[in-house]
Amino acid sequence: MRGTKVYVAFAVIATFYRCIDSHQLIRSSTSHIPRLSEGDSIYIAVSRDGIYGSQRYPGSGVTTAQVLLSSFAKRARRVEIGSAYQTFDDALKSARNHGYQYLVYPTILHWEDRATEWSAIPDRVEVKIEIIEATTGSPLDSAIIKGKSGLMTFGGDHPQDLLPKPVEDYVSGLFGAP
Repeated sequence: MRGTKVYVAFAVIATFYRCIDSHQLIRSSTSHIPRLSEGDSIYIAVSRDGIYGSQRYPGSGVTTAQVLLSSFAKRARRVEIGSAYQTFDDALKSARNHGYQYLVYPTILHWEDRATEWSAIPDRVEVKIEIIEATTGSPLDSAIIKGKSGLMTFGGDHPQDLLPKPVEDYVSGLFGAP
């Protein structure tokens, strides 16, 4: 009887573990983290849409920029996102021409939207975020955010659902929050 209880407890824990999304934030440097403030102005570029194999994910670049906007706008007074994908040089030029202090340049490295509830293959996302001083073009910081969905998603989950938590953690660190 005792062995059955242990097996049932293990099965319940394993089931819940499979439901949990995982996130990872990889900073380029932990020795010098730039500190941004409420008065700073930030231009967020739109990434090129994600692609996985032959599958293109239209709108994923704008969605990624909107997730970044949500976190930065909580902390800085003047934050704007681009209206469409721009190369790095074009985004930097836009930031300078409109008087922004910082350019946030995201790049979707991996975007994989799966029917996880049927295939047991998790959704995955990987986004590189660069913080650039607009006037000089100097890089101040960069990080890679990775996310993987749990296997028991019950439908409706997408790669963009894996971004808000690690993006929030990254952005709060830029503004000095723990």
